[in-house]
Amino acid sequence: MQYKDYYETLGVKRDAEEGDIKRAYRRLARKYHPDVSREPGAEEKFKEVGEAYEVLKDPQKRQAYDQLGANWRAGQDFQPPPGWQDMHIFNSGFSGRTSFSHSGFDASGFSDFFESLFGGGFAPGQARQAKGADRHASLSITLEESFSGATKSVRLSSGRSLEVKIPPGITSGQRIRLAGQGGAGAGGGSSGDLYFEIKILPHRFFGLDGRDVLLDLPVSPWEAALGARIMVPTLGGRVEMSIPGNSKPGKKLRLGKRGLPGNPAGDQIIILQIVVPEALTEQDRELYRNMEHHFKFNPREYF
Repeated sequence: MQYKDYYETLGVKRDAEEGDIKRAYRRLARKYHPDVSREPGAEEKFKEVGEAYEVLKDPQKRQAYDQLGANWRAGQDFQPPPGWQDMHIFNSGFSGRTSFSHSGFDASGFSDFFESLFGGGFAPGQARQAKGADRHASLSITLEESFSGATKSVRLSSGRSLEVKIPPGITSGQRIRLAGQGGAGAGGGSSGDLYFEIKILPHRFFGLDGRDVLLDLPVSPWEAALGARIMVPTLGGRVEMSIPGNSKPGKKLRLGKRGLPGNPAGDQIIILQIVVPEALTEQDRELYRNMEHHFKFNPREYF
């Protein structure tokens, strides 16, 4: 059995603070995660990083590990010192049986070195029952799929294809759990779960604020000034709405329950944008000159 230098595995010094150890683990776990990494031997390195973190994040395990001393080198033949399991640290509430945190790695992949120190009396080669690791991935969907719901076919890096049901009204940041689709369990333990974090893709004219759908609506000067009945697009289809007379740019109107489904459902918020037609002909310019003389309007009178 070979000695493992957990500090070297995480690339931190032996006196590293807890925060430094956590940051090193997160960086390496992202780098070697088997669902996304293209690094050679990524899965094995991912397990090594997880094992090192399992020891160094726990003050009791770390203290016990440090008592071995710093004279060992990674790869050296190693046997636990006589009376290791009877050391005082194990008589102060630490049983020697590791408590798995499921922090992204498969507990069944722990090395013989780890088991010899923290295995809690399991015989060599004896299978430990443990749930498999949970896996995490992101899934991008359109706003229309968020509104109506959908079924997405997803191909994982392992080559597996899964059908993921998107419920209506799901929002960015929410997660979909596929039970039993994560890492395999050990010793007859159940498989972990697979979690997809939802990301809604940008839409060409709709925006989102929670469950509310936002729409910048262009209107003409005469529609804003005189009022109008116009057709407005929504995720559920076009609807007719009223524009009040003397509406100003930026005025907000609300279409109730026309946003994303939910309890309660969101609304659609209309933001008026007044679009001024170009003066392309002499007749157009004459009309604008007549308006200038008629209204005596100064849009900068508040400056």
